Amino acid sequence: MILQTILQYIESEQLFNPKDKLLIALSGGADSVALLHILVRLGYKCEAAHCNFHLRGDESNRDEAFVKSLCMKLNIPIHVNHFNTKQYALENRVSIEMAAREQRYNWFEDLRKDIDASFIAVAHHQDDSVETILLNLIRGTGISGLVGIKAKVGYVARPLLCVSRQQVIDYLASVGQDYVTDSTNMQDEYTRNKIRLNLLPMMAELNPSVKNSIITTGKYMNGAFKIYQEHIKQAKQRVLSNAGVNIKSLAKETSPENLLYEILYPLGFNSAQIEEIYKSTYKQSGKIFYSKQGWRVTKDRELLLIEKNESVEVPSFHLSTTEFANDATYTIKRDKNTACCDGDKLKGKLQLRKWQTGDKFFPLGMKGKKLVSDYMTDCKFSRTRKENQWILLLDEEIVWIVGERLDERFKVDSNTKKVIEFKIEIN
Repeated sequence: MILQTILQYIESEQLFNPKDKLLIALSGGADSVALLHILVRLGYKCEAAHCNFHLRGDESNRDEAFVKSLCMKLNIPIHVNHFNTKQYALENRVSIEMAAREQRYNWFEDLRKDIDASFIAVAHHQDDSVETILLNLIRGTGISGLVGIKAKVGYVARPLLCVSRQQVIDYLASVGQDYVTDSTNMQDEYTRNKIRLNLLPMMAELNPSVKNSIITTGKYMNGAFKIYQEHIKQAKQRVLSNAGVNIKSLAKETSPENLLYEILYPLGFNSAQIEEIYKSTYKQSGKIFYSKQGWRVTKDRELLLIEKNESVEVPSFHLSTTEFANDATYTIKRDKNTACCDGDKLKGKLQLRKWQTGDKFFPLGMKGKKLVSDYMTDCKFSRTRKENQWILLLDEEIVWIVGERLDERFKVDSNTKKVIEFKIEIN
């Protein structure tokens, strides 16, 4: 019965074709084992991919051994990759959960291309979609967050969204197929687990069919969302120009703040920012907002200017270096495009980057430290000039506010034997 249900779902949602090669995300848990087992029985050509994140000690290695054994039994090629997830999370300043997700899907896509697979099949089922809707509600969401998990996004397909977790477990029992259990699924320290272990059972006391009710609501919302998307598409055409959002046109729309959300949320602005941006349409010009994806919105008279934040780009110049002996023939350059440094003090890695909040240096001619931000404010830098200010670093120490001020620690003095000149050269 479950095989026929899933096959009909694959065909109705046009997830993939019978001749497509599929890459199966195989964790070793019940859902992914059932997914692989079912797709193999349905005659699809499959290869499996397993991620070992080394987050659960011996359990992680147990899972890897299990999936290798399973794939050998089913005569399915298996690809395994090992990740230092904690290091990735630290370097990218994301949660462990987000780090694992990014590593997993980045590798899956690279592997999909390498083996020439048409799609990546992942094992999300109805219960996952229910949990996602509730999670989105708790965090705050637009209409798209009430749709649940989509059957297919890009090259990622989800054939099990038509069945429940219990149906998956029952199927595995009927074919005598075992699986491994992730012990963290029984811990309620993660939000999704709290929903699964605590919130849903409480809701079921009020309505035993609560999961089915939420799934049905998600289907209705999916239809409503399609209508909504078409309206938003037309409204965007009325208010958007190459520069940004026309404030007068926005005000004429049925729900201007909601429309603004649909325009700005995909650019990385959160709900609180979008609310403030909308309020700024009634205020004086000049307010600027930044998103995490490198965009900025500026209130400018009758427009909300939408621009890519150029501060993330590479410099429009490079630094040439020339070495001189510090003898009687050498004269220190005094122009702002050149920095003259004691060469013997430049032992380490030199690099260019944009200044960051908290950066400090010892301005030439001063004894104490000064925040770069304070220096620029004192020099009356414009906002744009601040955004585009580069610094030259020696390891983590500032050598030069490029084009502005040298650091006192690297100046040429009577003890200097070798001078290194850095000169700004426009690319």
